[in-house]
Amino acid sequence: MVKRKRMRAILIPVFLYAVSAAVVGYFLFHAQNGARGLEAKREYKRQIFEKAIELEALKAEHAEWDRRTALVREGKIDADILEEEARKTLGHVHANDVIVFLGSHGAH
Repeated sequence: MVKRKRMRAILIPVFLYAVSAAVVGYFLFHAQNGARGLEAKREYKRQIFEKAIELEALKAEHAEWDRRTALVREGKIDADILEEEARKTLGHVHANDVIVFLGSHGAH
């Protein structure tokens, strides 16, 4: 009888500590690796950083297109832009011309 009481007095706290440690371990694991854990937070920050870089590139491209469209607005067309687009579209070059196209219009 004394052995059972002593055994019970030892095993019940050990069991409770083990269950408590398992619960804490479960929550710690999911706090680190879960859908809303620290790893997910790092991944979201990385994606935000990449999208911010992409946004800056798109803003620069948008500004370039705004500049180019401003040259052909309201009835006045810049002669250089018209000639550049005509040569690009038709592929026509004079014998003594040297043409260098700048930008990402096919030059990779």
